[in-house]
Amino acid sequence: MTISLSKLKKYFVVEKLIVHSIDLSLYQASAIIEGEEHYITDERGVLLKSRSLVDFQRELKGVAATLTVLRHTSAYDEMVGGSEKGECNALEVP
Repeated sequence: MTISLSKLKKYFVVEKLIVHSIDLSLYQASAIIEGEEHYITDERGVLLKSRSLVDFQRELKGVAATLTVLRHTSAYDEMVGGSEKGECNALEVP
């Protein structure tokens, strides 16, 4: 599911705002609203992305969130031929 940034800013409080670290310097964002995760888009429906974490934080500044985290999911296990694990190896930093 997706939600536009302007619509997201109208919510009183978002449960959790997640900035996803996709690659070395590539970030996307999602928000947990009423238990569902929504990726954040611009007005045209294009997913928000940035190469600068600081610029991205400025862009998301108007979103009121109970918790804001940076999430990184590593593909390291797959890259070295390790066995597939049943659980997510995401690291979240407040």
